[in-house]
Amino acid sequence: MEPIKIASRRELFWDDYLIETATAKLKQHKPQVKNAVMMHDSPWEGCGCIYHVTFRDGDIIRMYYLAADITNKDGTEISKRPPVICYAESRDGKSFTKPNIGICEFEGSKDNNIILDNTTMKFDNFAVFKDSNPGCKPDEIYKAVALDDDDKYLWCFTSLDAIHFNKAWRMTNEGTFDSLNIAFWDRHTQQYYLYLRDLHGYVGENKWDGGGIRDIRWSVSKDFVNWSTPVLLDFGNNTDIPLYTNVINPYYRADHMFIGFPSRYIDKGWTRNFESMPDVHHRKNRMNHQPRFGTAITDCILITSRDGKSWRRWNEAFLTPGLEHMHNWVYGDCYPSLGLIETENDLPYAPEELSFYTFDYHWKLSSPLRRYTIRIDGFISYNATYKPCTIVTKLFIFKGKNLSINFTTSAIGYIKIKITGESKTINSIEIFGDSLDRTVIFEDGDAASLAGKPVKMEIIMSDADIYSFKFNE
Repeated sequence: MEPIKIASRRELFWDDYLIETATAKLKQHKPQVKNAVMMHDSPWEGCGCIYHVTFRDGDIIRMYYLAADITNKDGTEISKRPPVICYAESRDGKSFTKPNIGICEFEGSKDNNIILDNTTMKFDNFAVFKDSNPGCKPDEIYKAVALDDDDKYLWCFTSLDAIHFNKAWRMTNEGTFDSLNIAFWDRHTQQYYLYLRDLHGYVGENKWDGGGIRDIRWSVSKDFVNWSTPVLLDFGNNTDIPLYTNVINPYYRADHMFIGFPSRYIDKGWTRNFESMPDVHHRKNRMNHQPRFGTAITDCILITSRDGKSWRRWNEAFLTPGLEHMHNWVYGDCYPSLGLIETENDLPYAPEELSFYTFDYHWKLSSPLRRYTIRIDGFISYNATYKPCTIVTKLFIFKGKNLSINFTTSAIGYIKIKITGESKTINSIEIFGDSLDRTVIFEDGDAASLAGKPVKMEIIMSDADIYSFKFNE
């Protein structure tokens, strides 16, 4: 087998692509709940604000979202107010402000943060990205994809300034699109990826009448105009669980890998268990509009890929609704925002962490947008118990002078690393602690002496996790 050429890119321990053998086990890690960063309490917002998209753009963190109301406070009436697209921004990712944009009129005033309303089209979703394609036209550097709920096409919107968007062209009608549909430029394959919503397994011509399963599909394009026929994400044989959103993006520290956080849609049907959960009165009122408004619940899972087509899927939840209270365990919980934002740690002296956002109090109240955090690279690790475990890689070729690892151990735990080439082996000292970027010290040589040659790496671990590694040039 040919050695894998990793050069000096960061490799994540999110799968077994580089692994020959391992007694250490892959382990999924959970995010921590933090503060509310913004309230959806403006008159044009409400209890149905959804589909938040974030990205860092210079010194600003931009946020876009669908602002909507769903029901009145007791759930007896469905709102007739059409959704609008809103904009917010932040400097630190811990609090967001809603600037007065002055574009769209609401109840006689343009003093609001609405950037698009129903005079443009009937919106269901709106996902913005900054186009990194070197050939992108300057006035199209900010693009968005959105479902027009009237003609059922996915449309492209373009902007020069990230605020004023023009409805530009139809992209495709091959999908249902009633969720957040995501697009981005992939520099490795020199094409755009589109991740969209559809259904499979339905009976008859109408997708919604035949018991179809909600799914995610991928499509590609060289020009953002002409798109390939969408294909189901490949999870092996596991396609039976309905998936709602996808929020798929290249991981910013290792953009040859993709990561996504689909919401998992589970309709339990009415069971006596719901009688034991908080606010059953509101749940039953919602069901008078549609039964699934009360019987469906949602959580969130984690998926990763190296080619954007074949995916590893964790069936254990990444994010759950949490301890029951009056306003959770509903259809609409656990819809993570698109985009991972590096933010300052709340703990003094601790390194930065990753933040993302999701909303609370769906269906009922003016909802807070809440921040969640996780360690940088920290979604999945290879984990070792107290009893020592090993990881042995396949042959690979790297470029660089030293090896850095993202890892954690207990006080008694440790990591030891051995790199073996054709005629030379180097062994590290015992490594312990908790670091995002620890340069490995070798006792009998240095990594530079093995650069450019086929090597294997053996990692011996006890009560430890390793998340990623990188050879630095």
